[in-house]
Amino acid sequence: MNIEKVNSKIPLGKQKIADALRTLIMKKDFNLISIKDLTLESGYNETLVYRYFGNKRGLLHYVLEEDVQKLFNQIKFDLKGIKGALNKIRKLVWSTINFYAQNRVFARIILLEVRNYEGYFDSHTYELSRHYSQLLLRIIEEGVENGEIRSNLPASTIRRVILGSIEHLCLPGILFKLEILPDEMTENLCDILFGGIIYKKE
Repeated sequence: MNIEKVNSKIPLGKQKIADALRTLIMKKDFNLISIKDLTLESGYNETLVYRYFGNKRGLLHYVLEEDVQKLFNQIKFDLKGIKGALNKIRKLVWSTINFYAQNRVFARIILLEVRNYEGYFDSHTYELSRHYSQLLLRIIEEGVENGEIRSNLPASTIRRVILGSIEHLCLPGILFKLEILPDEMTENLCDILFGGIIYKKE
């Protein structure tokens, strides 16, 4: 599947059911949402839920996959014209936090729901999300190669620190419906991060 491909021919019923889940998941935990809830919210019967998604978990992955694709495309767009690995990391951090702030359903699903389900890591949705983390890894490796980032730290570890920090910064806002501030959070994270990974000449 081309991650940049956008399907504009989604059946109305399929889209309505997906939108129903987005609405419901902001009100209650995924495990508490029933098929009946979905049919009442969407206006479509349960037969269509099973036809389009197989089961409730399939619907969750469908919704998540749409948003992972949007996030990846948005970050690729935001990085155009950005020079230097550190500037790219800063932009990626800001873009991700901003996406979480503007897409609370996606943030709630990715941070709270799917990772509690073992099957997520074998899913196509997880494979799509790896495009995002691989992009960050390439940026870090670029920074190592051009001398912006210390070479004695594993690039994969730096990536985990960045991704984990973004999630922990955003999690309270998602859990307690608080404001998420992309500018402030990005500045604070990058100040801490860059102070530890920037290459310093002896």
